[in-house]
Amino acid sequence: MAKPALGRGLGALLGGNSPLPPATPALPISSAAPSPPTTDNRERVQRVPLDRIRASALQPRKEFAAEALQELADSIRAQGIVQPLIVRERDGFFELIAGERRWRAAQLLNLPEVPIITREADDRSVLELALIENLQRENLNALEEALGYSQLAEQFRLTQEEIATKVGKSRAAVANATRLLKLPATVQSSIREGKISVGHAKVILGLADEKSQKLASERIVKEGLNVRQTEGLVAKLLSRGQKISGDHQNITAMVPVDSNVARLEDKLREKFGTKVHLKYTRGKGAVEISFFSDDELQRVLEILNITAD
Repeated sequence: MAKPALGRGLGALLGGNSPLPPATPALPISSAAPSPPTTDNRERVQRVPLDRIRASALQPRKEFAAEALQELADSIRAQGIVQPLIVRERDGFFELIAGERRWRAAQLLNLPEVPIITREADDRSVLELALIENLQRENLNALEEALGYSQLAEQFRLTQEEIATKVGKSRAAVANATRLLKLPATVQSSIREGKISVGHAKVILGLADEKSQKLASERIVKEGLNVRQTEGLVAKLLSRGQKISGDHQNITAMVPVDSNVARLEDKLREKFGTKVHLKYTRGKGAVEISFFSDDELQRVLEILNITAD
């Protein structure tokens, strides 16, 4: 099944896939002559010294595999940098918008200069486009993706619906990704290091307290539990208050009645993209849906097909 197209703004920023004209020498930032009115700056390629380029603090990708970088460096040694780096002018340097892997590989080769295309972009656009580029190439790990969405929400006040539209994901996918950031740091590290999968993490999120989540994560790693086995472990904790043995003090998870309730509660969380608590006892109970802004309340109402009129 084809993936949805990502970010209409990316093509505009990168200038599409049209062939690039020959590179022109870079001009100092302070004295750069303006391009002729008929020239599209998106097609103007410059070659600049490698040491004039800086990484962006807004880059969502934090981890770059050494082996993959070396393979890219070998390719660049043989073929050169085919696709220019996309940058913006910033404090006397060129700050990367797209192409950090190529830049890092160029550093491995000690290249004196690299091709660039300069764009005008504000911080929000840089983050959005860096996210889109990485998502298109599936370069981000789950936590980097979640942190990027979180930054768009917190720093630029975007709703999950707006983020989903910009990056070509469903709102539920964005909501589920950001839920990973609620896990303890040690559990997040296990995800980042590949010790537990995102599937494991989603199951662990069914546990209400941090100690339970940490100890469940430890058992997954120690015993090599798969996702289905992890569901069984969490279901026991949720339904029976069973203790987890470990190096830490034994703890008891307090919550819904059985694994069916826990599973249904998780489905409700995915549906609404927010915290949902299902209370159930012998055919009676309540569903509690949490929201943390007016926008989230509006989104929940829309999902329920309820208007405020």
